[in-house]
Amino acid sequence: MSRHLDLHARRLQARGEAFYTIGSAGHEGSAAVARALRTSDPAFLHYRDAAFFIERSRQMPGQTPLWDLLLSFTASADDPISGGRHKVLGSRDLNIPPQTSTIASHLPKAMGAAHALGLWRRLGGQGEWPTDSVVLCSFGDASFNHSTAQGALNAVGWSAYQGAPMPLVMLCEDNGIGISTPTPKGWIAASMAARPGFHYLSCDGLDLLDTWRAACEAARIARTMKQPVFLHMRCVRLYGHAGSDAQQAYLSPQRIKADEARDPLLVSAGLLRRLGVMECDEIATLYHAVSERVAGLAEEAIARPKLATAQQVMSSIVPPVRPGRAMPWQGEVESTPGTMAKLLNQALQRLMATHSHLVMAGEDIGRKGGVYGVTQRLQARFGPHRVIDTLLDEQSILGLGIGLAQSGALPVLEIQFLAYLHNAEDQLRGEAATLSFFSNGQYTNPMVIRIAGLGYQKGFGGHFHNDNAIAVLRDIPGLLVACPSNAADAVGLMQEAVRLADEEQRVVVMLEPIALYHTRDLLEEGDQAWSFADPGPDFRLPPGELGQWGDGLELAIITYGNGVMLSRRALAALGDEAAGVRLIDLRWLTAIDHDSVHHAVANCRRVLVVDECRRSGSLSEEVITALVERGVASHRLQRYTAEDSFIALGRASTATLPCVEGIVARVREALVAQSSMS
Repeated sequence: MSRHLDLHARRLQARGEAFYTIGSAGHEGSAAVARALRTSDPAFLHYRDAAFFIERSRQMPGQTPLWDLLLSFTASADDPISGGRHKVLGSRDLNIPPQTSTIASHLPKAMGAAHALGLWRRLGGQGEWPTDSVVLCSFGDASFNHSTAQGALNAVGWSAYQGAPMPLVMLCEDNGIGISTPTPKGWIAASMAARPGFHYLSCDGLDLLDTWRAACEAARIARTMKQPVFLHMRCVRLYGHAGSDAQQAYLSPQRIKADEARDPLLVSAGLLRRLGVMECDEIATLYHAVSERVAGLAEEAIARPKLATAQQVMSSIVPPVRPGRAMPWQGEVESTPGTMAKLLNQALQRLMATHSHLVMAGEDIGRKGGVYGVTQRLQARFGPHRVIDTLLDEQSILGLGIGLAQSGALPVLEIQFLAYLHNAEDQLRGEAATLSFFSNGQYTNPMVIRIAGLGYQKGFGGHFHNDNAIAVLRDIPGLLVACPSNAADAVGLMQEAVRLADEEQRVVVMLEPIALYHTRDLLEEGDQAWSFADPGPDFRLPPGELGQWGDGLELAIITYGNGVMLSRRALAALGDEAAGVRLIDLRWLTAIDHDSVHHAVANCRRVLVVDECRRSGSLSEEVITALVERGVASHRLQRYTAEDSFIALGRASTATLPCVEGIVARVREALVAQSSMS
């Protein structure tokens, strides 16, 4: 069945009816792995694992794997997993979350899913999968070398080495070549046979019985000992990397012929004959019958509806809403005004108390309480299984969170500095934010990611600790990004972020300005004007809700984060000159309600956008464009941004950023220009 799907996909591609032809030919031994596992065991599959998918389908009544996969091949809107958005192997019924292009990017979340099984036992609840499950993730020998794979392998070994439960089978399907680049002979075994924390098993993927025995042993170890297994399955790749790959360009005829002689269908046919199960004519009859069946179903599949409009394509970017799982808050709310760091800490304590499934993870967030003290005392109160000190690897932190979320937990992750996100951002773009899209809303990984960032940090500096590049977050469809300018708003945004994740299954980033964590004063030392009372557990600021100071008609300043404080100081410096100025705080840096922004500034004669991020690829570009699209004349608009530069160290750290003096100058310029026009 798997083989004829591969063959017919190429025929359909030649007719313009199929669009993604990375096949499974040569990897059919994965069917034996499926046979060794339970259908309730979550499986994060390599794109060459159609045989695994089909064999698992055979173990559950009512499944139609050939039909389902052909709908996926032909990008039909009836495809039961992705709704025609991609050719993926996935099924909610079969506990196979879909993976898009598995160049190892799914390994970190498989690690997170395996960790979650032990976590649910500690929490005393039931997650997405039974707590005695085994997680399977499969990948190729070429993607084994990807930094994502190596990071995941390290995180798995690091955890298991310390005794953390990790019921995970990592299936490496070794066909000896990555597109055209050979894998050095013996490389996989030499790398993994003695790797700390792992059990290493190998099998011949051409021999179904050998593979089944090894897979049974791998499942036994992972399930009973709660330890990770690296299952090395040797196999062969047939027909090239994909339908468009002419392997004759880089493989000799002798090599191609030798690979074809190792075809697992031929080996399996010989096995059936030796054991007296089937004879040659019976095998041939079966082979041709399946071919005819696939061809007939394919003609039906290509006639099924396709996605046709942008609305249809985008309908699954935002996940479906589900009931919230929070309990009411029973405690008191501290009334003493405090800093952003303090109020965030209080809000997180409430959220952990009212959301028993909420789990925090990040570097140094436990015993240390975070670099800036935001998570102090949380681990002592809620335990190390709910406030997890992770290894120093942002990719693994995000992968852990995705796996936890897919298992039913509500993760709140911390990335220590914004610049540290960039080497791991594909876990957000390629995994977290796309899962609902590629599963037609059937799978989600709701989570909150707290990121300390932006500039103006004193006593530190340099572009790895002061980073004002947020474009990578703003261009991910479906991702929400909040940025508070003060302590009270930080509480409202954090509580709304957790609600969005819990009830609306969203992926939310909370971008927390480092320079404002411990700021108490606004204009002079001791004025305590930037200390705020905790607004309490019911205070939330939903996406699109703006903040506003003043109601002047001469000039509106639109800003966010540090820009709010800088603008408040500039207006104070201007004194009576600023009487005609109003200040708008965006609060949310994605999903901006531009109609509300326009309404907030439409009756002002001029608009100044103060943007602490770089001039190119910055938020101000979107804001200005949206105002122009709503009829605001360009001569009324101005922006003041950071330079297109990295941030320097020491006294020069703010030289490229907006400053109070710069805002003062631009406000005066705008007011003078308006006065002269009047």
